[in-house]
Amino acid sequence: MEKHKPPRHLRKRRTRAHIIADLSINFVERCALQCGFAVERFRADYGIDLMLLTYDKKGQWENGAVLMQVKATDHIRSGKTAKEIPFMIKRTDLEWWLNEEQPVMLIVYDARSERAYWLYVQAYFESRAGVSLLNIPATVTVYLQKSNVVGESAMRQFAQYRDAVKRQQKGKIHHDA
Repeated sequence: MEKHKPPRHLRKRRTRAHIIADLSINFVERCALQCGFAVERFRADYGIDLMLLTYDKKGQWENGAVLMQVKATDHIRSGKTAKEIPFMIKRTDLEWWLNEEQPVMLIVYDARSERAYWLYVQAYFESRAGVSLLNIPATVTVYLQKSNVVGESAMRQFAQYRDAVKRQQKGKIHHDA
């Protein structure tokens, strides 16, 4: 039986968007691995791509995790000032992220410069007094600071944010059956 080959214009294509999305995940994973940390990928994309797991200096696993949503672009724009990057996010993602107890990092990867920038989502919105999910439209623009570069030091900072959240939870969680 001879295989039927569809015409070229009907074949599936690997686009630039697919390529830079994979590069962005690879970039973030590499930064975590250089710290001796581990990263788990979520197969289904529902607004979180990666979960950062950390280990102490003895290589022992530390409780808790940092969740990360990674976005890739070839066109980083400048914001109101040259020190910030505007990025549009969906309200549906934001609702999920703001209701998450673990820290959520939005990471925007600039494929052209092979750099990434991060935003601690919950802290960003807590610092904006009067912002409520009730009055947020279908999309909202956040501003990442160009000084928040993803690398080994950022990964260690993410672990510190996670630890700060864990300290606040001590003695407040009851697992009643």
